[in-house]
Amino acid sequence: MKAKGIVYLVGAGPGDAGLLTLRGAELLGRADVVVYDGLVNLELLRLAPNSAEMIFGGKRPKDRAIPQEQLNALLIARAREGKTVVRLKGGDPYIFGRGGEEAEELANAHVPFEVVPGVSSVVAAPNYAGIPLTHRDHCSSFTVMTGMEDSSKPENGLDIAQIAKIPGTKVILMGVQRIRDLAASLIEHGMQAETPVGMVRWSTTGRQQSIQGTLGTIADVVEEKKFLPPAVTVIGDVVKLREKLNWYEKRPLFGQRIVVTRTRDQASQLSRQLLESGADVLEVPTIKIVPPDEHQDLVDAMLGLNSYDWLVFTSANGVTTFFELFFKTFDDLRDIGGVRIAAIGPGTAAKLKETHLKVDLMPEESVAKEIGRAFAKFESIDNLKILLLRAQVANPELPKTLEAMGAIVDDVACYKTVPETEDRNGAAARMLEIGADWITFTSGSTVENFHARFNLPEFLGRFPQTKLASIGPETTRAILALGQKPAVEAKEHNIDGLVRAIEARVHAK
Repeated sequence: MKAKGIVYLVGAGPGDAGLLTLRGAELLGRADVVVYDGLVNLELLRLAPNSAEMIFGGKRPKDRAIPQEQLNALLIARAREGKTVVRLKGGDPYIFGRGGEEAEELANAHVPFEVVPGVSSVVAAPNYAGIPLTHRDHCSSFTVMTGMEDSSKPENGLDIAQIAKIPGTKVILMGVQRIRDLAASLIEHGMQAETPVGMVRWSTTGRQQSIQGTLGTIADVVEEKKFLPPAVTVIGDVVKLREKLNWYEKRPLFGQRIVVTRTRDQASQLSRQLLESGADVLEVPTIKIVPPDEHQDLVDAMLGLNSYDWLVFTSANGVTTFFELFFKTFDDLRDIGGVRIAAIGPGTAAKLKETHLKVDLMPEESVAKEIGRAFAKFESIDNLKILLLRAQVANPELPKTLEAMGAIVDDVACYKTVPETEDRNGAAARMLEIGADWITFTSGSTVENFHARFNLPEFLGRFPQTKLASIGPETTRAILALGQKPAVEAKEHNIDGLVRAIEARVHAK
């Protein structure tokens, strides 16, 4: 029996990926086709299966990748093929988009559809700029209008004379290019030229920019600041509260564009912390994790686990890949035996604790001599058998150091890092276009693969304002090998330490 298709008109929210609804995330997770607009945060596309067809639907009638009539027909055609189609629209589908028109076409074609509301920039943009739309001391209502109407309409649908008389806050979407005419018209119809005005562009993201003025001055401010769309305009006394309530733009890394080069699976932890600090984050993974070229050594080590005194993990990747194979081989965690476990760094230790395993030894630094000192302080490893689980290509100093202390070391690869070249979220293209304030590196392989893909010295030559942040000595060594120097190296060689180092440097100015 042929599957029955359906179209979901999903509001993607105003820009912050965290403002997508749970229902929207669920539907993206099972989409066969995603048709998205230009104002959608492309990070949301990662929620869809890798097999999903991605179609860019454009963002404005005059700049549309697919004409609206063809887009409507596309939605209908894919649904009739039995596919689950997510039509991802910026903000809310029914607020000044064309969601209503698309829903009508689906209804006329008898195609099942569902509308999933989204957080609109109508409320989100003022919120993130520190402007409440209503306040008991200022107003108890707000009016929303569009500053860009359908050019095919024979006459203006906005009754500016009536809008000027309505009490309360006024919100204009898509009005940047017409702000001089709109402001002049509101003044002409009775509003005071001194009425406060705030404008917010790229709201709820690290790119957010805000300006203030009055009805009489805001157009000049727009020209002076070269303030461009997309933006939301707020008119009314509530704008006076911005200085006191501007919570978002006061975050420690607000205005800093920071590149994250970790694998896609690992990037979220660093990205989340940077986003919460207000940064504009570009996830440009330079490596991905794949199985090692040779599996037999790992299989042999797995079958002989009871012969080892220590398991040593040097990264969270090693923990993940080792236990994926372990649970394919054994049914019970107790089959790991009485072996002791060492984790290099708190991130690796945290990953082991997720597996409900106690970490016996955790050297803070990944430098071989420091790891050796930590073992020596814990116990003599003379004649003890150690299984070192790490990447296929890794620094040979660690096994040499442990062997010099008398240990019998099996250095076994449980994963391999290879270059990542896909740019599914468009972040790499944006980085190459406008540069960045920071590039974060969390391993030597992220440095080497970033250089192989983008030529690090050449990139820094194009964008001299860009600074490099290293998570620790091994990573710094890889940066120095390219003739570059990191602006900061984390004192604690983990994600928290890396973020703190960047924040300290930014605020040391």
